[in-house]
Amino acid sequence: MAEYGDIRTGRHCVFVLHAHLVFVTKFRHGVFTGAHLERMEQIMRDVCADFECELAEFNGEANHVHLLVNFPPKVALSRLVNSLKGVSSRRMRQEFPELARHYYRASKLWSGSYFAGSVGGAPISVLRQYIEQQNSPV
Repeated sequence: MAEYGDIRTGRHCVFVLHAHLVFVTKFRHGVFTGAHLERMEQIMRDVCADFECELAEFNGEANHVHLLVNFPPKVALSRLVNSLKGVSSRRMRQEFPELARHYYRASKLWSGSYFAGSVGGAPISVLRQYIEQQNSPV
């Protein structure tokens, strides 16, 4: 069963919903540095807050990021992903113009696809540890 602190309540429901999301950069270019990932984490936390979600864990490498999101049942995961990718792409390219040079033809930071996995088979602590151990660039 879930840890007691992870249980959330709504008006008519009690829930523990976690999703493991992975976003890959367009053409799998390795463009992120540690500073990029720090700013991206804050952007994604803000987007999650707008959806009444919690970004439980965030980390990444030069060409992809992992997110562990705790979300309410009223949130459509595809809409959350669309906002996370759209807002982060736009803001990151505005704040870090050097990211745009990798994508001169397509002004997109992310690949059109993504991974979304429901978390329930493995304990959350194992998934948190996996995400924490990603090789973040310096």
